[in-house]
Amino acid sequence: MGMLDGKVAIITGAGRGLGREEALLMAKEGCNLLINDLGAGFDGTGEGTKVADIVAEECRKLGVKAVGNYDSVTDFNKAKGMIDQAVSEFGKLDIVVNNAGILRDRMLFNMSEEEFDSVIGVHLKGTFNMTRHVAAYFRKTGKDDPKLKNFGRIINTASDAGLLGNMGQTNYGAAKAGIAAFTVIAAMELKKYATVNCIVPVARTRLTTDATPTMVEIMNKLDETGFDVFDPANVAPMVVFLASDNARKISGEVFRVVADRVFAFQGWHTYNQIDNGGKPFTAQILAERVKSELMKGAPKKESLMEAIGSLIKM
Repeated sequence: MGMLDGKVAIITGAGRGLGREEALLMAKEGCNLLINDLGAGFDGTGEGTKVADIVAEECRKLGVKAVGNYDSVTDFNKAKGMIDQAVSEFGKLDIVVNNAGILRDRMLFNMSEEEFDSVIGVHLKGTFNMTRHVAAYFRKTGKDDPKLKNFGRIINTASDAGLLGNMGQTNYGAAKAGIAAFTVIAAMELKKYATVNCIVPVARTRLTTDATPTMVEIMNKLDETGFDVFDPANVAPMVVFLASDNARKISGEVFRVVADRVFAFQGWHTYNQIDNGGKPFTAQILAERVKSELMKGAPKKESLMEAIGSLIKM
């Protein structure tokens, strides 16, 4: 038996990279799938049905039912249409994996409004659109059948670019940080009906190679044993686990997944404090004490590139 036998899932952006690997492994575990992919380039331009249909066919060859969908997650109504399509096609819906993404990298002082809005639109608004509609479906289904408890699964996709920061990606980083926060709050609101978790994958995809040529050599590097550290297939098992009944008690969590390691995040946390003895601070006192006391012993901030570099060395 597969871990997801009889389940039904939607995976957005599943025509290539991470989404494709997630779809194939979920299919191997017995899950029926709606494969969504606009068929666009890594920057979101262009469209086509081919990649979604190819992955759907690959999934069918693994013995499950699978259909393609070619709509954009940025469209609120079409996001609802995906939920409706899955329920109409398979009779129910258990899992949504929000994976669709694009890049429009630019230094902040050169970034256009359209470059900012388009990236926020796919990543953050797209995650909202899909989650909003499946949340309503899970809630109604749970109310109609009180025996169903915490049955739905929503898995979002963030990035170290949002949690650690990366130059040239204020749009992408803001969207991904927003997705992590969105996950935590959505988990609180949906606790009766669904778990909501988030992965932070570190893997070789179009967004890390086509869009960032300097990453190609790093991402194609094998470790000394020949292990492909950045193979996107390394990430898929965590998604399958979070989508399964085995993860019913895990919600509101953010996990970095890379190679043979999984890390659990605990959000923003304080590392130091100062107080003023029951009196309000003045700007002058803060000028004296912030640098000398509050910031004393501050941990070094790690960027995305530094994090990837440390992973290679481990």
